[in-house]
Amino acid sequence: MKGEEWTVMKTLRWTAAYFQTHGIEQSRTDAEVLLAHALSITRIEIYTNHDKPLHAEELKTFKSFIQRRITHEPVAYITGKKEFWSLELTVTPDVLVPRPETECLVEAVLDVMVGREAGNNILDMGTGSGAIVCALVSERPKNRYYAVDRSESALLVARRNATRYGLEKAIAFSRGNWFEGVEGMQRQFDIIVSNPPYIPQHQIKKLPPEIARYEPLCAIDGGADGLDAFRSILHAAPDYLAPDGKIFLEIGFDQRPAVSAIIEEVGCYRDFVCRKDYAAKDRVVQSGI
Repeated sequence: MKGEEWTVMKTLRWTAAYFQTHGIEQSRTDAEVLLAHALSITRIEIYTNHDKPLHAEELKTFKSFIQRRITHEPVAYITGKKEFWSLELTVTPDVLVPRPETECLVEAVLDVMVGREAGNNILDMGTGSGAIVCALVSERPKNRYYAVDRSESALLVARRNATRYGLEKAIAFSRGNWFEGVEGMQRQFDIIVSNPPYIPQHQIKKLPPEIARYEPLCAIDGGADGLDAFRSILHAAPDYLAPDGKIFLEIGFDQRPAVSAIIEEVGCYRDFVCRKDYAAKDRVVQSGI
């Protein structure tokens, strides 16, 4: 990329083609996002500034992004941000990259809160970037929220995201493995929500390199059969749910029967519901006590 003038559009086209040769699936989109980030402009402005030449420093910065992306480092880790529920969230390699299907988990919680928008105690376990809890607070601020994660680094990211949008006063952050972070709060939660790790260990190496190489293992490793977190959460949750409380969990697209079996095994849940995501795949299970 030296020795000649590189306009915005020429750079974009070259990069998209280069990404294709390296097996990057969304080559054009990724090129747009990274170029816009390098130039501190929006993706739309790429096209309104299509004939503008890039300066040497801009090219240097963008080249470093290209070199990182062809190793399959996620775009979100390169830019340090990801949109979720119309919130631009900070993300780092300490947290899972928020995904669109997890918005279905947020929608499920909001649906059951119709008519009871205030005064609830809501627990987000394994909060990671804080995507779920921040989305919920942004929609239903008149509740008390608790965000738990066993990673202090993840909690720092979640706090940063909450603070950016002025949501931090509604959220109590604590470190702990699942319910360890809310010891002493038995029978107090009206809603428990979690996107736990649910990938079986033997499948992790088969995942796209963006996930297998870069995303935190503790956020995706669900144990030998992918169900370890579900067992831990579902067996302990009845002690922490308030009367008529509900639990919401994101699941793998093929895990409905197994998670349903765990719920039946516990023996105190009722009103089991499984919701599909935008691709019509099973994605969220909810149940009450």
